[in-house]
Amino acid sequence: MNSTNFKDHGRDMVDYIANYQDNLLDRTVFPTVQPGYLKKLLPEDAPHKPESWEDIMKDVEDKILPGVTHWQHPRFHAYFPSGNSYPSILGDMLSSGLGCIGFSWASSPACTELENIVVNWLGKALTLPEGFLFGENSKGGGVIQSSASECVLVSFLAAREKKITQLMKEDPDADRYTLLSKLTAYCSNQAHSCAEKAAKIAFVRLRQLEPDSEVCLRGSTVQMAMEEDIANGLIPFYVEATLGTTSCCSYDNIAEIGPVCQEHDVWLHVDGAYAGSSFICPELREPFEGIHYASSFNLNTNKFLLTNFDCSVMWVQDQFSLTQSMNVDPIYLQHSYSEAVDYRHWGINLSRRFRSLKVWFVLRSYGITGLQQYVREHCRLAKLFEEYVKQDTRFELTSKAALGLVTFRLKGSDELNENLLKSINDSGRLHMIKSKMNNQLIIRFCICAENASDDDVDYAWETIQEFAHIVLGTVPETKDVQDTIQEEETLEEEEEVNNFPKDVLTPLITLIRRASMEQMLLGRQNQHALNPTVAPESIKEVSEDKEKDEEEDKVEEIVDVFDDVISPLITLMRRASQDQLVMMQQKRRNSVKRRSSRLSSGAVQVPVC
Repeated sequence: MNSTNFKDHGRDMVDYIANYQDNLLDRTVFPTVQPGYLKKLLPEDAPHKPESWEDIMKDVEDKILPGVTHWQHPRFHAYFPSGNSYPSILGDMLSSGLGCIGFSWASSPACTELENIVVNWLGKALTLPEGFLFGENSKGGGVIQSSASECVLVSFLAAREKKITQLMKEDPDADRYTLLSKLTAYCSNQAHSCAEKAAKIAFVRLRQLEPDSEVCLRGSTVQMAMEEDIANGLIPFYVEATLGTTSCCSYDNIAEIGPVCQEHDVWLHVDGAYAGSSFICPELREPFEGIHYASSFNLNTNKFLLTNFDCSVMWVQDQFSLTQSMNVDPIYLQHSYSEAVDYRHWGINLSRRFRSLKVWFVLRSYGITGLQQYVREHCRLAKLFEEYVKQDTRFELTSKAALGLVTFRLKGSDELNENLLKSINDSGRLHMIKSKMNNQLIIRFCICAENASDDDVDYAWETIQEFAHIVLGTVPETKDVQDTIQEEETLEEEEEVNNFPKDVLTPLITLIRRASMEQMLLGRQNQHALNPTVAPESIKEVSEDKEKDEEEDKVEEIVDVFDDVISPLITLMRRASQDQLVMMQQKRRNSVKRRSSRLSSGAVQVPVC
């Protein structure tokens, strides 16, 4: 492929992506394929000869897309948002086009320095303490990792190295591996599974603690666990607190946990993968109180800040503690710019993509106010869904709406809720997932699409209600007030349509007739102008009968024009009006159906998040 081909196919690809995004509702949100479907459609070996771009794209549409779960779909309400936006896509495109590998400042200065800048921009927008930012009076800074899982693992390894180094300074004769066997980390049992995986990789003990009734890990719980372990000869070294748990978006109390960690000289990492981005909104920052106690903090811009995966930002208050655990410095990677940041020491990977470009594109394209608006709209829509659940006595909320997430269940057994969720997902009309809280199965409903709307929430709730009737074996009740409202609004629409000819067509016909008469008179004047040899006296001598005949001919022509053109036009417009009436009636029926759960208690008042 040469540059000319690339330009052509590149334009085609941009069009394809835009059309895909614009027409997602034409696709089923969750694929119906079975494991191994693609192996049957593609050859076992790579092609020996080049294939055409057209054939490749045909296979994308015919073979790849049928097996894709559409995370940007308005009917996708599973997991958390897979942040995406056109500025982010374009930033990633540029990063791929530049193709630089920014493992050190020398390998690509702009790659490193733009990352320094955007993590500071974002940190300031979140009101992170100055100690987390790059600056003259700070030992901290930020880095863009691939995912929250990597951030948690890196913080585990940094905390482990820091504690072992500290203990061996206190006792030079201590055995490193004996100390390692005693190290103990802590998190809530609602923390993401990546904490458990990180503990396995770091080869340390992990205690998963019970949160309170609000699914919040408290300082007193951490304190008791640490004291118990110290009494048993173990060494606390790390606590992970979560702001926005996966199950229900609950918040651990870092203002309480922080002083406990400080007392025992323990590394506190705060995982804000989903909820962390919301702290750009001042009214949502209450759970962020106490962040100054943290040694490190991360959030995923690819969840809630419209930046596509992979892009997880991590900040630390002490660069040295992080980089010492990762520092490997072969001669072929050394350079003379010692004052510059070398991100190869900030994580597991050596090679690094130019991820900061897409963050830069998003921050500049939306601005902080645009991103705040996006977060607030997701919060509002979640509150709307929460109100619907509250008003249907068959359902119960299992936690308060938090940001864009609502958790709920049918009153009854876990098996009943399993059947409900499976029926909905199998239908392809919505996609949600389950989780567990307080030993009960719950259903998670998350606002995920960038341009999610009230209609999307209404559709989702209608679908859930419909399948609830099916699994419960009940029939929806018909309310008289619904019929009354529908009748009144249908009559109003019919009256509007019936008035359409009188209000629009009648003045139109009058104007056409007037224009036709004026055209006839103008034609006579032009005829006289084109025949100057005819004397005025001759014109006057035209008999009145002849003038009358010509007048009648012209009127007859106008009537013919009206019959041939205007009358069919009026008929078509009336027919279109009737079609429009049918469409409006159907729309009204859908609207009334959507509001069925609200009518008994009046209009829903949706609090603004």
